[in-house]
Amino acid sequence: MAQSDTVTRILDTAEVLFAERGFAETSLRNITSKARVNLAAVNYHFGSKKALIQAVFARYLDPFSQRFHSALDELEARYEGRDIPLEVLLETMATTVLTVPAERNSLKVFMRLLGLAYSQAQGHLRRYIQQQYGDVFSRFTELVRRATPDLPDAERFWRLHFMLGTVIFTLSGLDALRDIAEKDYHQHVSVRDLVRRLRPVVVAAMNAPLPDEKDIEHHADTVAH
Repeated sequence: MAQSDTVTRILDTAEVLFAERGFAETSLRNITSKARVNLAAVNYHFGSKKALIQAVFARYLDPFSQRFHSALDELEARYEGRDIPLEVLLETMATTVLTVPAERNSLKVFMRLLGLAYSQAQGHLRRYIQQQYGDVFSRFTELVRRATPDLPDAERFWRLHFMLGTVIFTLSGLDALRDIAEKDYHQHVSVRDLVRRLRPVVVAAMNAPLPDEKDIEHHADTVAH
């Protein structure tokens, strides 16, 4: 088997198992058994499980980062120094997110991996993502800040993460949602249809009135007791 075929097989298997079971629950032996390679091959090509996890994310995030930078370049040129509307920023991000996994028919896997990156990512993965891709995410966040000047920074942080959680949950459960839509509502839903339905929801969430701080404090006290 050629070297590139071995690497591809290991990566293909690892990303599916990580998405299904999580990082901690997936051992290198699980991966080598399913990929039909020996442990020495994984150690030779990647060196460690940490490096393999990072390589799985790099397959998606390298092209995503490049394309998202290019898309933001085009937007900034089009708006010539004016603030880019929030809806346009979110649509651009969604379109870019969809293009990379669509080439490999693995949108569900990509979304589940993103969810794992937030919910059970170890320190090394957070550091890796920040070091390798922090510039594009910081750039996007700054453009969102300009598009939502009335939002305090902390509130904007929460809303962006609520938005991301909504998108990940929806797209990682794509098959189940399609089945429900077809059986219960006789609708055939494409990924693009879902994105169009999601867009007004997340835009409205980002633009929602600020919560009353007193209500938040009262709720926190109620939960604590």
